[in-house]
Amino acid sequence: MMNEIRTNGRKAAVLVAGSWGTALAAVLCDNGFDVSIWTRNALQAEEMNTTHTNSRYLPDCPLPSSLKATAVMSDALDGAELVLFTSPSSAMREVAKQAAPSLPANALVVHATKGFESETLNRMTTVLSEELGRSEDSMVVLSGPSHAEEVARRQPTTVVVASVDQSCAEQAQDAFINAYFRVYTNPDVIGVEVAGAIKNIIALGAGLSDGLGFGDNAKAALLTRGLAEISRLGTAMGANTLTFAGLAGVGDLVVTSTSKHSRNWRAGSMLAEGLELEEVLSRMGMVVEGVRTTMAARKLAERYEVEMPIAEQLYQVLFEGCAPKTAVGLLMGRGRTHESEQVAQDWGLHQS
Repeated sequence: MMNEIRTNGRKAAVLVAGSWGTALAAVLCDNGFDVSIWTRNALQAEEMNTTHTNSRYLPDCPLPSSLKATAVMSDALDGAELVLFTSPSSAMREVAKQAAPSLPANALVVHATKGFESETLNRMTTVLSEELGRSEDSMVVLSGPSHAEEVARRQPTTVVVASVDQSCAEQAQDAFINAYFRVYTNPDVIGVEVAGAIKNIIALGAGLSDGLGFGDNAKAALLTRGLAEISRLGTAMGANTLTFAGLAGVGDLVVTSTSKHSRNWRAGSMLAEGLELEEVLSRMGMVVEGVRTTMAARKLAERYEVEMPIAEQLYQVLFEGCAPKTAVGLLMGRGRTHESEQVAQDWGLHQS
């Protein structure tokens, strides 16, 4: 059990108590916040309050004894100066709608969810803005290369917080930054959200590639061309291309596509073994954001008229019964192109 942490009198609420929400709640506790974390499951709340563990989502990671869990959302939100949303993208609107009546008027709203809303294709800041009745410009998104398991164990981690309002980004930076959790600011909300969502698709592909026994050459190509797809869609949606060369882009892509901590990598690896998608998701027992994001990316590629061949082939594997090796063959057999011309197109550069 960890020593009790003295609070600085500031209150924070975290919605919900999955692995990422729990890890970030621990960061806020370490930084002196009085933190309440909400879960739908009263038994999970009881466990977190009595044994200071979250055995389902973060096994073998002791939690700060100052962290309070509750199954009553209004109790978690009461008096909160910072409210962090970490619910899966598919549940974000429902959670935000439930939170809206109890959300303190001056609370800083941050989210750390990487995905799109499947039905509307909205980014999470848009969903929160619609349900909370607040400007998107005041929203903050936290993203970057960060496994919850490592954060919970206080291993060095660097992330980015993005907001159109620089003062909001700096407030979030001040709230989360500490000796093991370094935080940068970025004004490019669109870029940070698109990068965080689409890299999950590439991570699925990386797990599939590894599961098929392909080597480092194949994965290096997958990550490089995957980053190009992220940039291609992001810039079409209004993002700054420089964002994709930073923590939210290449940083998050690398960590999610190369680690067995990654749910998306593990799901891709299971698919390569020949398991059906339903069986993979059942075995995972947690949300695999890349699956829903693959559906959204296909629609977004059509909307913005951009090519996303990796995302398209993952869609065929996930939802159309295409064999993984067949999908790889289709990718490798695409028409020839010149890399410098393709890079210039992907990154919005002009060749002389």
